[in-house]
Amino acid sequence: MRYLPFAQIIVSVLLVAAILLQRQGTGLSGVFGGEGNAYRTKRGFEKMLFIGTIILAVLFVALGIANVVIH
Repeated sequence: MRYLPFAQIIVSVLLVAAILLQRQGTGLSGVFGGEGNAYRTKRGFEKMLFIGTIILAVLFVALGIANVVIH
């Protein structure tokens, strides 16, 4: 199908945007005085964004596999 690469590009752009919108507070920020509460509950928009990121990642992989199988 001719539309699979375009769908994969759209999903990849949405996946990058979803990843960039997520909260920054991990890594070495706790060492330099940043927030150290890594264990907390996701609520509201943050939870929706987290689940949406997982869905987009699964969709991206599925489209990639479908693209390889069909072509």
